[in-house]
Amino acid sequence: MLENYKNIYFLGIGGIGMSALARYFNMLGHNVLGYDKTNTTLTTALENEGISIHYSDRGSEAIMDIDLVVYTPAIPSNLQEYIAFKNSGIRMAKRAEILGEITKDYFTIAIAGTHGKTTITSMVAHFLNDSGVAVNAFIGGIASNYNSNLILNKEAKIMVVEADEFDRSFLHISPDIAIISSMDADHLDIYKNKNSLKESFFEFANNIKSGGTLLLNEGLEKPHNFNIKTDYYGEEETNMYQLIPKGISNGKQIFSTSFYDNEFEISMPGRHNLLNASAAISVAKILQIDSTKLKKAIASYAGVKRRFELIANCKDHILIDDYAHHPTEIRAAISATREMYAGKEIMGIFQPHLYTRTRDFADDFAKELSKLDKLVLLDIYPAREKPIEGINSQMLLDKVKLKDKQIVRKEDLSKYISQNSSEITLIMGAGDINKLVTKISETLCN
Repeated sequence: MLENYKNIYFLGIGGIGMSALARYFNMLGHNVLGYDKTNTTLTTALENEGISIHYSDRGSEAIMDIDLVVYTPAIPSNLQEYIAFKNSGIRMAKRAEILGEITKDYFTIAIAGTHGKTTITSMVAHFLNDSGVAVNAFIGGIASNYNSNLILNKEAKIMVVEADEFDRSFLHISPDIAIISSMDADHLDIYKNKNSLKESFFEFANNIKSGGTLLLNEGLEKPHNFNIKTDYYGEEETNMYQLIPKGISNGKQIFSTSFYDNEFEISMPGRHNLLNASAAISVAKILQIDSTKLKKAIASYAGVKRRFELIANCKDHILIDDYAHHPTEIRAAISATREMYAGKEIMGIFQPHLYTRTRDFADDFAKELSKLDKLVLLDIYPAREKPIEGINSQMLLDKVKLKDKQIVRKEDLSKYISQNSSEITLIMGAGDINKLVTKISETLCN
């Protein structure tokens, strides 16, 4: 049915998942237009690709000759355009629902997990594509090899998708191969507790098509009463797809596996990225990808924007930008930094994301942030939430066991850094902290 929708309107078009879907329909020749509350680098890129976007809530004026409205759960229910479309009789569908409809016609590889899914999705897509296998891919970040969150090949029979657990979106997908990288507690505003979240992942796994495969990160629990073929990846010898780290050489991680003869190298730091690569290489093995082609593809993998992205290396300063917004991700980012730049002083700049997440994981955030040498905290980025009494950056800062720690306003950050710089500056957060990266880089490098 989707090809019958000529004019498709996106509410929240600037979101990373929404923009990939908008690009998909635009490249297939549909008339794509949409709304977002802010103009960003991503929305500017969409406009340059021929998509019409506006940034003010037009209410009923937005209703034109529209066949389909796609919206994100992050859109507030009191947005006048949302209300107008809801009362118009025009079909409205969540992004996840449309993604589910698209994937039905493909051999689908879906990557889920509270951490790692964006990186693994980009790795699977690139490893296959660069090995000569035509794929389409929806990635929850900007893949550096393609400078896009979408890979589109009209000849492709394989679809690679990031399967998001937020709002249970991934339950719209019925994959042939599914990866679950992690099931840590998160989104407790949606799931209430870790067990509820885990059960949602199990429900996702039960959507795997008959004859399909589930790939689990070592140590994860297998779904109950589950009859789909299940294999594990990771470093344990008992894993079907075993990863064998071999050390670091010239800034690259060297490793082999129990199932390919070749030795591989990858430019991404951190043990967590070796595990991510292990998951992607497991998919390549299932699809019988030639090891020589795969080795070249792995070596050429350039990562994802804001996933341990090296922004600047100038004078005596190195600037790294990372999307880390959960304690587990912060631990991985700091660990990778220590591994790559042993003995150097690290200043972390962290923008907490959501009041509920800050409240639910305050002690865990404090534990991981205490592993820095210096900490700068920004105010909490609220996203879709309203403030919660007593939950703020000062509350979190008080829990951090560091002598050198400070709350700094965004507008004062460049001045603070110019007077308190370290050899390594690690930016972390999922809010709008990325908008400060250019200014921070200029401050450090000038």
